[in-house]
Amino acid sequence: MTSPRIVLFGATGFTGRLTVDALLACGAHPVLAGRDPRRLEALVSSLPVELPTEVADVNRPATLRRIIEPGTVLISTVGPFARWGEPAVEAAIEAGGVYLDSTGEPTFIRRIFQRYGPAAAASGATLLTAFGYDYVPGNLAASLALRKAGAEAVRVDVGYFLRGNMARRASAGTRASALGMLLDPMYGFRDGRILREQGRTRVFTVDGRARHALSVGASEHFALPRLHSGLREVNVYLGWLGGLTRAAGVLAKATPFIAAIPGAKRVTEAVADRVIKSGGQGGQGGQAPDGAEITSQIVAEAYDRRGKKIASVELHGGDPYDFTARVLAWAAITAATAGVSACGAVGPVEALGLDALVRGCEQAGLRVAV
Repeated sequence: MTSPRIVLFGATGFTGRLTVDALLACGAHPVLAGRDPRRLEALVSSLPVELPTEVADVNRPATLRRIIEPGTVLISTVGPFARWGEPAVEAAIEAGGVYLDSTGEPTFIRRIFQRYGPAAAASGATLLTAFGYDYVPGNLAASLALRKAGAEAVRVDVGYFLRGNMARRASAGTRASALGMLLDPMYGFRDGRILREQGRTRVFTVDGRARHALSVGASEHFALPRLHSGLREVNVYLGWLGGLTRAAGVLAKATPFIAAIPGAKRVTEAVADRVIKSGGQGGQGGQAPDGAEITSQIVAEAYDRRGKKIASVELHGGDPYDFTARVLAWAAITAATAGVSACGAVGPVEALGLDALVRGCEQAGLRVAV
């Protein structure tokens, strides 16, 4: 690759390694960065081509700033992001680069848009947080639905659904991030602003079946209203829990009280640390360890002021980890070669364009259902 270069921070982790493979498959030759030089060496020795490496550690932010040059495209797969993600963001802002990450953590996503967005805009940096299965598909599906609906749309609901045993597929990093999120406040976009909310549920119809889903904070809440000024409400739901969704909703409403118990957050962080140290990675190649294929469905529905559904779009894809790696690779290469259309903390449509995002997601295995 020619300048600007692509740096992959967290290359030796589960999602990082998948992203290395995706970048190589697209002809890119990224710089691989991580804190353990021995693991970096082992990774490079397993690859079909020689790639440069850099040692960088979130506990030593200067090591990150040293490797992020002006205009660098930085991919971060270092999680849990709420604990370890900020040094990479700060390094990208200082260099005026393009930053992408694979987080799905609501607290970190909100921090990127509200805390770091203004500084990024001032430096000319672009921050693209949650640029994976969490939450590129919803941004895409919702934008397509809103384009179909036109100016009458004031609300959009997004639902994420999976088929297959994703619990057994999840990496140690994903499990640790999920544990860290247990006591975090959630949010939604209502009455034209971000509001705190917990435990909202609803039912979608997916492939002719009723599917229950639980609300979650996501990048759609920040990104979509920037492009659609008439939006007054954005809701994002995860439908991975099936029949347990209602119970999860009740538990979610109790989390503010649980979080107030002294030491509760430290306990979840300690358990997350243990999960990470124990390692354990899920299956490969779009399959759970039991061999069952994992597929994904994302639904977006646009509504008018009377609550009438006026447009809907459904996307179908495969394994979320594979999609995340491939869409990160596509976005990084696109940003490095063609640039981005906006600076600050922005969503994927604003930065890369809706039609380009459709093509990029198709390359990554996610397509509009017909």
